Amino acid sequence: MTVQSSCSAFRKRSGIIWCWRKGFHHLTVVEVLYLQKELSFFEMLTIKRVPTVVSNFQEEAFQSSGCGRNCLGKCCVPGSVLPLYSFNRDGGDSMRGKALAMGLSKGEEENPEISFLDTLLLGQWEDRMTRGLFRYDVTTCETKVIPGEYGFIAQLNEGRHLKKRPTEFRVDRVLQQFDENKFNFTKVGQEEVLFRFEPNDDGKNLYVPNASVSDGDSQSPSVVAINVSPIEYGHVLLIPHVLDCLPQRIDRDSFLLALHMASEAANPFFRLGYNSLGAFATINHLHFQAYYLAVPFPVEKAPTRTITVVKGLPERGVVVSQLLNYPVRGLVFESGNTIQDLSDAVASSCICLQDNNIPYNVLISGCGKRVFIFPQCYAEKQALGEVSQELLDTQVNPAVWEISGHMVLKRKKDYEDASEDYAGRLLAEVSLSEERFEEVKAYILQAAALQEANAEARESDEEQQEAEFNPPVPPATPHLPQDCLVLQ
Repeated sequence: MTVQSSCSAFRKRSGIIWCWRKGFHHLTVVEVLYLQKELSFFEMLTIKRVPTVVSNFQEEAFQSSGCGRNCLGKCCVPGSVLPLYSFNRDGGDSMRGKALAMGLSKGEEENPEISFLDTLLLGQWEDRMTRGLFRYDVTTCETKVIPGEYGFIAQLNEGRHLKKRPTEFRVDRVLQQFDENKFNFTKVGQEEVLFRFEPNDDGKNLYVPNASVSDGDSQSPSVVAINVSPIEYGHVLLIPHVLDCLPQRIDRDSFLLALHMASEAANPFFRLGYNSLGAFATINHLHFQAYYLAVPFPVEKAPTRTITVVKGLPERGVVVSQLLNYPVRGLVFESGNTIQDLSDAVASSCICLQDNNIPYNVLISGCGKRVFIFPQCYAEKQALGEVSQELLDTQVNPAVWEISGHMVLKRKKDYEDASEDYAGRLLAEVSLSEERFEEVKAYILQAAALQEANAEARESDEEQQEAEFNPPVPPATPHLPQDCLVLQ
């Protein structure tokens, strides 16, 4: 089966439970799952081909107070009504455990499609597609696997090149102040929002289709919205505390929220990504991206070597590995006694990179159990004139998806000529040199409160530590050298 046909089959299985119809106003997630099984009137949405649109501020059937545009700004959000998916902060309200308690069969309990968040997101995304909110129909984009050792995936996406929002800030600084005069997510319409995504301390996962933003403790909601210039099926944005107007920089709370989203979706084909400024984030307003791709990313299959640590690991259970035989050098964080332990280790590492002005990308995979960090220097090399004109002519900016092995190409010729050699040369320009990577790795481990074992201990375990990963079916630091900075 080709990638195109595999993705098409995956899309056909998606849909949404219309459990918030008249009379269903406040259901637990498991009650909704039970209704999905028992009642026959639940409908499954399918994708409808729609024409390209140039504006997302389309007229809605209702009017709101505030600016009159029903946006995500402070003028319109307070007092508005948005769907709410509220998850158990402690993770104790297991979807599978509750499903079993409701009497579902063992097979249904283990079915990855039992995740309500997964079904909700896909159905709401397709609904926005039928309403014409996307700038082009991404489901018509050609996709193929490039022959070779890594199995890079190529996609032809000409619409994204023509209609993607432009970058409006400097690319030589990882940390920059939020600028309300430039495009940010408070300026988009509420019709682009799929639902709010918020934690709770009630021990239950809840879905409330008509929840007032004024309800609860959070006056600055975290929202999941469509990406109007999508790369793949189900492409969305997770925007933490949208009204706080946070710049594009990871903090502990926001990264934990992203891990929870991956965990709640419980779908190995759903990954979240993050691009820092200087690593091809295009909007300086805190956000994560996410989408579905029904095949493994090449980086997920890459072999790794566990970094033996002598401090931090026993207490938190976090395993840190280094990618081997992959064009971009990177670190992999896994396990953790709790989701908080894994989140803290990764967030500390990201904060270290930000504070030292090192651009980086993050991939969250394995339903939130596996996180890749890629320090990168492509923009620096580009500014120094060290990137070949052939690569520059493709106009591909290697962000998290490209680094992970999903090449989004903008020209028909580049797509037809795509080869493993091209992908390898592009990613080689992204990667830090071995010497620089080792230096950055030492600072990352220190920031994560981990300490690498000495060389003798590492060599004694090296043979058993190297292994190819097979993606499971669901389930205050010293300043770095100046040559690690992105230059103007």
